[in-house]
Amino acid sequence: MAVRVLVVDDSAFMRKAISMMLEGDPEIEVIGTARDGLEAIEKVKELKPDLMTLDVEMPRMDGITALKKIMKENPLPVLMVSSLTVEGARATIDAMSAGAVDFIPKQLSYVSLDITKIKDDLIAKVKAITRNRSRIFLRPFSNRTSTAQRSPALKSVSAQIVTIGISTGGPFSLQKVIPSLPENFPLPVAIVQHMPPHFTKSLAERLDSISRVEVCEAEEGMELTKGKVFIAPGGLHMKFRRSGAKVLINTTKDPADSLHRPSVDVMFTSAFDTFGGKILAAVMTGMGKDGLEGSKLIKSAGGKVVAQNEESCVVYGMPKAIVDAELADAIVTLEEMASTITSAVSISSALD
Repeated sequence: MAVRVLVVDDSAFMRKAISMMLEGDPEIEVIGTARDGLEAIEKVKELKPDLMTLDVEMPRMDGITALKKIMKENPLPVLMVSSLTVEGARATIDAMSAGAVDFIPKQLSYVSLDITKIKDDLIAKVKAITRNRSRIFLRPFSNRTSTAQRSPALKSVSAQIVTIGISTGGPFSLQKVIPSLPENFPLPVAIVQHMPPHFTKSLAERLDSISRVEVCEAEEGMELTKGKVFIAPGGLHMKFRRSGAKVLINTTKDPADSLHRPSVDVMFTSAFDTFGGKILAAVMTGMGKDGLEGSKLIKSAGGKVVAQNEESCVVYGMPKAIVDAELADAIVTLEEMASTITSAVSISSALD
């Protein structure tokens, strides 16, 4: 059965461009379009789509106002259509806080050459997200794990850093995890969230405003310090290097041929090179298998890996790769992630 999509944008060109991209796949059907937030609300009630793409800036009612009303009355997966600007990034993070699952970049839909670059990713996101629709929206982020995924609590880990890899559904999920870390969290936390420039800074600012730990977008030469969260900047990898007794952050475009930049595997591998097995890694919601190879290295040195469970993932891709490879020392729900990490490292040694 085809995935039924509602496309919402005040631009006739954008409505057509997105519709054409989606309908290029035989398993997706665009069942309607809307020109503003008010029309979107009515179309959601009338057509009951499986997923909606939603612009932010629209006449009569903007996208975020409409999103909040839709998520309250008729919740469904929503992909924001986002401008790759500072303002667009902030609006997108606001939308994800209001319940949107992910976003697609608006500019890339204007040039025919660039449409090809986004089309495959858009289709993959639509399929992966709607595949999990009932789990996400009918039983939202349940604390229950399936019998197949029940795992023992993670015992104390001798770690010097916590590394987190996350992608689709990440901004919403991180807003559940990072604010739940205690003010006296004993280790630095390094996060790779698949996002372009501007978006990671807006995400860091949002998390910092609602968390007890300090959260920042990582910059070249920053020192890793305990109780602080560092988010890899969009468009750059985050690596680590020792400088005497300190460990500093290195932001770089190398390797240039990685599928993602920032890449979870690149960060995990650098953490392995720097800390050996004194790492607690977490792999959370996202498409694909970024983080798998890095997790293998961390495990080979005696480090520990936690995977988010299937029921609480927006997209069970990256954690599934960890579980299928039997690398997970614990499989936990979204709500259990912060407490699992905190209890595991509570007696860990300080960074040296």
